[in-house]
Amino acid sequence: MTTVIKEHHPSERRQHPRLESNIPVKIRCDEFDLVTETKNISRSGVYCRVNKYIEPMTKLKIQLLLPFKNGAKTVTKKVSCYGVIVRTEAVPDGDAFNVAIYFNDMAARDTECLTEFVNSMLETK
Repeated sequence: MTTVIKEHHPSERRQHPRLESNIPVKIRCDEFDLVTETKNISRSGVYCRVNKYIEPMTKLKIQLLLPFKNGAKTVTKKVSCYGVIVRTEAVPDGDAFNVAIYFNDMAARDTECLTEFVNSMLETK
């Protein structure tokens, strides 16, 4: 299920619109690899749940698999970038953590691909 968050609150600091969507994401750092899915995504980062604690400011390599609709078909495009954990929150009553990851290094073509994906999903809502 995809939900769009468009409201702009005075306390909202985000520059890019967020899309609530479950996009497959692979997270890699020196010590581990994780596969999960996003809770929400924007041009500047993702929010997702992971099964291990990741220290804030940890640098990561990220891979996203974006499902573009092309008529009746879905075409998956891979976007790779680097990011950093900006927030880690324990999930109550569980062994999981919600993490916010800021994209700090992304190739221009991947930035365009991600922006196009988020915008196309927002337009269909």
